[in-house]
Amino acid sequence: MSTLIRPEHYRALLNTYKTEQGIKLIKDFFQQNLATELRLRRVTAPLFVLQGLGINDDLNGVERPVTFPIKDLGDRKAEVVHSLAKWKRLTLAEYQVQPGYGVYTDMNAIRADEELDNLHSLYVDQWDWEAVITRHQRTLAFLKDVVQRIYAAIRRTEYLVCETYEQIRPFLPEDIHFIHSEDLLAMYPDLSPKEREDAICKKYGAVFIIGIGGKLANGEKHDGRAPDYDDWSTIAENGKAGLNGDILIWYPVLQRSFELSSMGIRVDCEALKRQLKIEGKEDRASLYFHRRLLNNELPLSVGGGIGQSRLCMVLLHKAHIGEIQASIWPDDMRRECASLGMPLI
Repeated sequence: MSTLIRPEHYRALLNTYKTEQGIKLIKDFFQQNLATELRLRRVTAPLFVLQGLGINDDLNGVERPVTFPIKDLGDRKAEVVHSLAKWKRLTLAEYQVQPGYGVYTDMNAIRADEELDNLHSLYVDQWDWEAVITRHQRTLAFLKDVVQRIYAAIRRTEYLVCETYEQIRPFLPEDIHFIHSEDLLAMYPDLSPKEREDAICKKYGAVFIIGIGGKLANGEKHDGRAPDYDDWSTIAENGKAGLNGDILIWYPVLQRSFELSSMGIRVDCEALKRQLKIEGKEDRASLYFHRRLLNNELPLSVGGGIGQSRLCMVLLHKAHIGEIQASIWPDDMRRECASLGMPLI
């Protein structure tokens, strides 16, 4: 069911016209900074892919993709993408991208099973990126360096926004804090994963939580991850499982943690086999994407997605993602948001 966070005394700092200007400013500036930091080339992305190839992102494995028949292909089914986590790796191989370089794209998705609230919409837009790495770069130290580069680009964009609109004040901390999900559980054993995220983000301001997808010491996952893109099972140099994670910040407008990016070093052949077995998804090994990976036809890579509307929402100090993007919302939510000073596009 849809829910709504109602921030007290909220007042939009920019009107609709200034907001649209701000969205363009952020998107233009950030994607150029991201491309420069990680040496990425822009590529064109699909809105949908053929069903049955294993290319679409399965997210937590329960979300239903939007599907439709293609008349000229004998009614073969296509799926609107959830994300491009696996498609990007195929693209790296097709474009013969060399280690140290990568691609990024504007990803547009429909997630029909999303529970609608201030942060979640049926429409998802993000910068999906993927870069080729070498075998010796499949380390936690390398992943942390990439995270710090992305966070630096976010902070530079915040600075530009604050220079452009004097009524907006910066709030992101200078540094991002790293913590493994297992250590986070040990710190807050009596809290739920979401409550743990709130607690650690409120303490540090910006956090990268490492190792999301595998079971923790309490037998539960911090959060779900599909078994065939992020590597959440390899033991890193810290002695803990996982070469992936999430970038989260503490967002003062909503007084809660706020995820900006999910990313990680991707599975190699061994990690893919292991994770498919753990999740009971070994039948996927016969799909097109998985066959190519298991046949060593795809490069080793690191990649992720960075929410476009989410980044704009945070840097423009908005209380609802519907103030940034056009989507469909329940009538009662739309009416209440208008009454609270956050009219939805």
